[in-house]
Amino acid sequence: MNAPARKLSFTYAEYLEQERASPTKHEYLRGEIFDMAGGTPEHARLAANVMAELRIALRERPCAVFSSDLRVRVLGTGLATYPDVAVVCGRLMHDPEDKDAVVNPLVLVEVLSDSTEGYDRGEKFAHYRRIQSLKEYVLVSQAHRRIEVFRRNEDDTWTLYEAGPGERARLASIDGVLAVDEIYRGALETSAAG
Repeated sequence: MNAPARKLSFTYAEYLEQERASPTKHEYLRGEIFDMAGGTPEHARLAANVMAELRIALRERPCAVFSSDLRVRVLGTGLATYPDVAVVCGRLMHDPEDKDAVVNPLVLVEVLSDSTEGYDRGEKFAHYRRIQSLKEYVLVSQAHRRIEVFRRNEDDTWTLYEAGPGERARLASIDGVLAVDEIYRGALETSAAG
């Protein structure tokens, strides 16, 4: 007897129904649902440090910092995903199909891992570039003390700015900085030791 056929394409509504019932997060794109890689303690620490620094930087601004529990939808491509950190300034704009997903982040942050770095730099960034409100995309390395900031220019091109040990990554869109040494405080040495 053959195994029952597995459904190959899902509507966004079906994805949302499955996502509400699932203990883990998934991405959605063009009818397909993808498992998201689980994070390591190092990944979680770096994301939390970025959130803490951004929260301090935005204390007097009408902006909010969100964890990876916030679903972001790229209206131009249909991708639904959970960035490690997101910043939204002003009013949250929701996806017409999904009241829990926002469509207007100003800054998105991904902490790189061996299994996701290629995707985060390539295809995922291509999706993110379709978000008109997005001004900066930040990549935080787990392997090195390095923060990369991709900044949208007036002509819709993107420029890379890098910061290493002792330096600060400037986020022009929110008039803030991420001090590399603060983001990596307590990080890397612990993972190397054990």
